[in-house]
Amino acid sequence: MTRVLVTGATGQIGREVVDQLRPAGCTVRALTRNPEGARFPTDVEVVPGDLAAPDTLDRALEAVDAIFLVWLGSLDAAPPAIARVAGRVSRIVLLTSPHRTPPHPFFQQPNGLRIIHAGVEELILQSGVPWTFLRPGPFALNARNWWVSQIAKGNVVRWFHADAETAPVHERDIAAVAVRALRDRGHEVKSMC
Repeated sequence: MTRVLVTGATGQIGREVVDQLRPAGCTVRALTRNPEGARFPTDVEVVPGDLAAPDTLDRALEAVDAIFLVWLGSLDAAPPAIARVAGRVSRIVLLTSPHRTPPHPFFQQPNGLRIIHAGVEELILQSGVPWTFLRPGPFALNARNWWVSQIAKGNVVRWFHADAETAPVHERDIAAVAVRALRDRGHEVKSMC
């Protein structure tokens, strides 16, 4: 049985990963800054912690095989957190962005998220731990989150990349790929250090 730590567990993608890992026969631990507000089923172990404070991660990383990593912090906070994670798990699945997948227009331009994701990926590569990077395109849920009020009012939705071809990905599909990468062998790549 695979024991998985899910970071970003209370977010829209992380919560879906937790929901799909449970019936897949995995033992699930959810990392959150606010365990009291997490509201998970009783078979999900909820532990407090913060990736930006690596000394809070030891309990969460205890006896886990793999981690679903969602990095939302600054790049400066990543090296000590990734080092701590890499010393305790045998597989890292990172939800990142398509910053290295041309010709995605938003992530091919200079932006803060691109720099952070590239830096976190590089830290994971250097760690020597087997990894899988998930680089989905636009999240389908962003259409709802960003535009629902405009659409409900009958307004026109405008996007600054009008000619860009995109295929929004549903959070359940992202989670399904993450679960396969966390649970099944053969989806990871080991960095040559």
